[in-house]
Amino acid sequence: MLRISVEPANGLVTIRLEGRVVGPWVDECDRAWRSIQADLGRKKVRLDLREVQFMDDRGTGLLREIRKASHAEVVADSPLTEYFAERITREIEIKGV
Repeated sequence: MLRISVEPANGLVTIRLEGRVVGPWVDECDRAWRSIQADLGRKKVRLDLREVQFMDDRGTGLLREIRKASHAEVVADSPLTEYFAERITREIEIKGV
């Protein structure tokens, strides 16, 4: 299960993800992103991963696309979520390493 919260405040929009960014939840995350993308204007975006428990390759790819499109800041606070953040912010995905 994935909970997605969009929190606008003073020129900043935080997309807070809680749970597992996998399977059909990736599609739901994509729908949420597309629903707010056009209204962002010059607002900064923050992807808050502090409550993410697992992320598959599709989830990583989507969050990488969101980050690239919005120049989002990625927030993590544990070894696991820092790992997810590093995978999202990595410019080139290295397969098989």
